[in-house]
Amino acid sequence: MRSGHPKSHSGGRPTAYGVISEKLRREISAGVYPRDVPLPTEMELSKEHQVSRQTVRRAFQDLVSEGLVYRVPGRGTFVTANSGRYIRSTGTIDDLLSLARDTDLDILEPVHEVREPLIAQRLGLADDTVATAVFRRIHDDRPYCLTQGHYPPEIGRKLAEIPEMRTPGLHPRMTVLELIPRVSGRAIAGADQTITATAADVTVAAALDGNVGDPVLRIDRLYFDRAGMLLALSVNHFNPERYAYRFQMKASG
Repeated sequence: MRSGHPKSHSGGRPTAYGVISEKLRREISAGVYPRDVPLPTEMELSKEHQVSRQTVRRAFQDLVSEGLVYRVPGRGTFVTANSGRYIRSTGTIDDLLSLARDTDLDILEPVHEVREPLIAQRLGLADDTVATAVFRRIHDDRPYCLTQGHYPPEIGRKLAEIPEMRTPGLHPRMTVLELIPRVSGRAIAGADQTITATAADVTVAAALDGNVGDPVLRIDRLYFDRAGMLLALSVNHFNPERYAYRFQMKASG
């Protein structure tokens, strides 16, 4: 279980409470705090980080809202049972690229070309042929995400030339997303994202160590370059027992 970067001010400098909450997330992920052992108190953390107790309280509020810890008046703050989930703070393309820091790529089906009229239409292709690959992301030796990646054939053929993309079982610390600009010569400018909930079918259940019919989170992302040309479509299914999607919203003005 890890999060994204610590929360920051508009200038990009991490906030004091964001630094503390991120440190606690890493420690929880590493198993520093057994379920029956309380985390450090507000006073202890305020002295350690030379901040006010209110700042520490805000850091704890973040962890509580994420479901990582719970607070018991008079006893302390404890790790919850589901704290082993991999938690991502995802708001930018860079956040997605950062997956390579602490998760592995597991190729299940190397890049190959198939006729998929509906997928080709979503990618804006004139022909029905698309390049497709199927892969998982692994965290702490457990799969949490199954992805069907679809690409224009000219991009798919170049991806297929990369050894890590055509060899199952390597588990490299890399993302397919970082390869697309390299093989296409076109930087990823953004993505349109759709989030839904669905039930796991046989393929998804087997890939994510779940059961058929289990609820899973589905996130479709359609990536485009600066000119608005489409580069890839990823259809991602997440095991909610192992993954939580976190996105911070701010008030306008």
